Amino acid sequence: MTTPRARGLAMPAEWAPHRRCWMAWPCREALWGPRLEAARRVVAEVARTIAAFEPVVMLARPDLVAGASLACGPGIAVLPMPQDDSWTRDTGPTFVTGPGGVLAGVAWRFNGWGEVWPDHVQDAQMARRLLEHLGVPRFDAPIVLEGGAIAVDGEGTCLVCAPSVLDPRRNPGLDRAAIEAVLRDYLAVETVIWLPHGLVDDETGGHVDNVACFCAPGRVLALVREEPEDPDHAGLAANLAVLRASVDARGRAIEVVPIRAPKPRLRPDGRRLTLSYVNFYLANGAVVMPAFRDPADRAAYEILGAAFPDREVVQIEVLDLLWGGGGIHCITQQEPLPPP
Repeated sequence: MTTPRARGLAMPAEWAPHRRCWMAWPCREALWGPRLEAARRVVAEVARTIAAFEPVVMLARPDLVAGASLACGPGIAVLPMPQDDSWTRDTGPTFVTGPGGVLAGVAWRFNGWGEVWPDHVQDAQMARRLLEHLGVPRFDAPIVLEGGAIAVDGEGTCLVCAPSVLDPRRNPGLDRAAIEAVLRDYLAVETVIWLPHGLVDDETGGHVDNVACFCAPGRVLALVREEPEDPDHAGLAANLAVLRASVDARGRAIEVVPIRAPKPRLRPDGRRLTLSYVNFYLANGAVVMPAFRDPADRAAYEILGAAFPDREVVQIEVLDLLWGGGGIHCITQQEPLPPP
């Protein structure tokens, strides 16, 4: 079977140059309820912010195109496309590139985050539809996976969180070896680092983009909680221990940069919102990161500024977005510029 790796293609790191950013207009009323318009305002602000650094295309359900265009403003292109909601990181394609300007996309199987949302027929087709719109080759992957479940360094190393990737509602019967074989073939990675925990109450089952990400080859930003009594403390500490004991595909020991989580915020039913400073978007020349009206916002801003010294750091208050279950990284998907 032809795979990206067999064709000499690989997933680039997120800090590689982008052609554009893909986003999608929130529309699932059963998810957002009365918070839908507030979430749309945040999505539009994120889109306008990114558009100052690279082109943005907003996918919108055909009946919502006019409203999305009006809210986002003249600098944002709006493309009609059937969809169930707005999480393009998880429903869009994972782009891979190769020498000579080659661009292609991996279409993972999508089943509503392990049937958390059974109504996902349109989102399951989004990767295929977007790649057909772009006219680039498509590689249909044989496993259920979302873009928020993976992070790569562009040099052969991949981070994943075990709870979501090995979820029996997603990939029943598959073990780590089977998953790693697919990741090698479709992302062209050599080393997979398995983190044991996602965030408590993460509706994705534990995506890595809420707990850790590469900021450079061999260097990882990792979310931590310092309060021993906090439900996330032990899990995040275990992730930290795994990272500090890991070696990447080039034989480098992983350097870990801890970043303290904001104070917990609860839904009316007591479940936690997935607040995370590592859930950010790297635009061309910028870091678009979240703020939560929390005292830790400033420290996180400074840590990301130091991690990406050649980029402008822009912080956006996103609490209204978090009620839907995801952050800035979750609503964005970069389309990379292939190498010349």
